[in-house]
Amino acid sequence: MVLVRVSFAADGADAVPGRTEQQRAGGGARPEGWDVIVDDLAGHPADIRITKRNWGAFHGTDLDVQLRRRGVTQIVLAGIATSIGVESTARAAHEHGYHVTLATDAMSDLDTVAHTHSIERIFPRLGETGTSAEVLELLAKTRGELTSAYAG
Repeated sequence: MVLVRVSFAADGADAVPGRTEQQRAGGGARPEGWDVIVDDLAGHPADIRITKRNWGAFHGTDLDVQLRRRGVTQIVLAGIATSIGVESTARAAHEHGYHVTLATDAMSDLDTVAHTHSIERIFPRLGETGTSAEVLELLAKTRGELTSAYAG
């Protein structure tokens, strides 16, 4: 599993620069531990951990290198915020040539309209969409097919 967190220096010096028309959210001091991955997710030593400082998980990180070293060709995405972090990561994954699956019930957004737009208009152009249950069912079926293929 790949665990991606967003984090910035306390003074914001490593935040993405550039002018925008809309004020960036999250100004001011963040609470202690805001960028720590919860223990329920973080307890697996084989997990890849990525810290991003941009919207997407590829730009400015070694995510692509880590995945390619392991021969990964398929990724399943979930996360916060659908129209920003998840969509940016999905776009980059698609551009990097990965097969992208998006677990649409395992993501959220502060903007309902943007969330719906990403799920209904953008994600079908970048990969396959489904619920977490559908993705897990397909993975179990595929794993069974792969096991059978290598059994004989």
